[in-house]
Formats: sequence, structure tokens, C-alpha cells
Amino acid sequence: MREAVIVEAVRTPVGKRNGGLAGEHPADLSAHVLQALVERTGIDPAVVDDVVWGCVSQVGDQSSNIGRYSVLAAGWPESIPGTTINRACGSSQQALDFASQAVMSGQQDVVVAGGVEVMSRVPLGSARASGQPYGPKALARYDGFSFNQGISAEKIAQKWGFSRTRLDEFSVLSHERAAAALDRGAFDAQIVPVPTEAGTVSVDEGVRRGSTVEKLAGLRPAFAEDGVIHAGNSSQISDGAAALLVTTPEKARELGLRPLVRYRAGVVAGADPVLMLTGPIPATEKVLAKAGVALGEIGVFEVNEAFASVPLAWLAETGADPEKLNPLGGAIALGHPLGGSGAVLMTRMIHHMRDQGLRFGLQTMCEGGGTANATVVELVGG
Repeated sequence: MREAVIVEAVRTPVGKRNGGLAGEHPADLSAHVLQALVERTGIDPAVVDDVVWGCVSQVGDQSSNIGRYSVLAAGWPESIPGTTINRACGSSQQALDFASQAVMSGQQDVVVAGGVEVMSRVPLGSARASGQPYGPKALARYDGFSFNQGISAEKIAQKWGFSRTRLDEFSVLSHERAAAALDRGAFDAQIVPVPTEAGTVSVDEGVRRGSTVEKLAGLRPAFAEDGVIHAGNSSQISDGAAALLVTTPEKARELGLRPLVRYRAGVVAGADPVLMLTGPIPATEKVLAKAGVALGEIGVFEVNEAFASVPLAWLAETGADPEKLNPLGGAIALGHPLGGSGAVLMTRMIHHMRDQGLRFGLQTMCEGGGTANATVVELVGG
């Protein structure tokens, strides 16, 4: 089995809903990070065997295999294919897994993985606007099943006994860490500024400085009248894209590229589709066993902050060091552009590992339907 390495990882800033990136077509936003990969690596795009692209709401502006049209929008040769995949919020993390598996198997040598979501143009739930998603047999199997992940987040908070104050404290910390990361330029090397008609967008737009538990206490519950989940402790509706270049160490040398991290292991796990968002817990155990790495060896954990109750439940069950969890903030502060989030988080984690000299990083995402991806990468060269 060959090794797979990531030699470059780039992302756009994450735009807030109806913010600086709202006017960008998703294919054009995707093309922007694809072009950045070429500019930063100096490769001829013709060497790319495939582009595997995550996108959740594949309707409207994001329909018709946006992975392929992103390639064409980037001006890459027509000979380069592209495909679009949907594993809910983990779509672009799954894209990385598929790309790495193709390289490791020997079927392909150079693959681009990534994803996009412009939620300002294609709102959450657009794909469920018609028809009967899920089907009557699946719905009949589970009592209490809800399409609404906010309800699942409420159930998780209740099961683990998280008070609203505890959730809001975690959310404030996310904003504080993200603001500190922005101030010290932690994201500068990974972000590709996006020129728009209104000006260039170069900074993540969702961070709310000065957020406090007292301020969050004034927000109304979003999913249950007496609930604890609200807009302030949930991920933000966002726009963004990210891309990673995957190859073998040998091909990297041939192309004159230095690997950033080695793909150590990737898994996907299923869990209770009613609680829905607890999949990262078994996925973490599964990927650590597959990677042969102990929990204590991991230097950074990126656990997507779909809702504050999700990473807190993960933390309670795994016993991980909370200081290593989302040290640069998460989706509560930085946003969650669905199909692009897996690649955004991986890009953020890889650059943090390089900056801090951390050997291992673990990323995991909760996903609609009760699944979760988990991936372990290892720093190359230090």
C-alpha cells in the first residue's frame, strides 16, 4: 500500500450569510481555490487525475456536478474530470478520504480534494423542497426522528446534562480563540483572498468580538420553547470553499513539492440517527485504532462545532484534553459552509500543526443521518 501525503491546503475566508462572498457563484468560488493550488505549487494542472468535490445542497447554483464545472471555471484542461459527493456536513472530509484512498491504492497519482457551499445562494434545506426525503420505511423505523438537527442538539444537551450556561461558555470561548487567531495572523498563510465587485474579502467574517455569556443569555431558544440551543451556540450559516492536493511522497519529489502531512487513517462511522450528531464519538475511537495512535498523542483535535453540545459530548466521552480541542475557534465563531467545511477544518488543522510542530492531528465531523468522518494526519519533517 502506497502512502498518501497532502502537499498544499488552501481555503477562502469564510463569509457570513449575505456577507462578502454571497455574490460569488459556487463554481467560481471553487475555481478560486483550485487556481490557488496551481499558483502555490507550480504544478501543471494536467497532472491532476481527478477532482473530488464535496457539496451538500446540490440544487440550483450548486447542481449539475459542481465539481466538474469548478474545474472548467478554473480554466483547467478539459481532460481533467471532477465529481461531486454528499456525505452531509462531512462531504469534503469524505472527498479527502476518497482522494487519499485512490492514491494509496495506486489507481491515481495526483488528486484534488475539497468542497464548497454558498449558503447565501442555496439555503439549507433546499434539496428537501420537493419529494419525500428519507422514505417511509426509514422514517417508520425510528420513533422521534426529526429532520431538524437543532432538535438533535437539544437531545444531546439533555442526555449529557449540559446547561445553557455551559453551552454558552463554550461558544464564547470559540469566539475568543478565533479572534486571537485572527489577531496573530494564524490564518494568513492558508487563506486565499477573494476579489469581489464590492472589494476583496480576506478575513473570516463570522467572529463576534466581545461576546459574553450575559449577551448570549438574551437570545431566544431556536428549536424548543424551553430549550438551550440558540443562534449563539450553533454554527453559523456561511459561504466558503477549500482545496487540498493529495499525492504520494515519490510523486511529490518528482513535482518538486514538499509534503505538509501524511494521511495516516480515515474512517466513517454510523450512530443513532435520532440523536444524529454523536457519530464523532465512535468515529474517533475507530480512527485512533486504525491509525495505531493513542488519544494522548494527538496534538490538536478539530471537532466541528455544529452546535456547542456536539463537541462537549465528544469531550465528555473521549476524555480528550480540552485545551487541544478547536484551539483556533470553530464553526460557532468561524462559520460552517456545509460541503466545504471538512476541507476548511483540515486546512486549518494542517497549518496549525505546521505552525506549532504538532505530530498528529485528528479531525471529525458530525453529519445528518447519524454518520461521522474521522481522519488522522501526521506532520512530515518535524
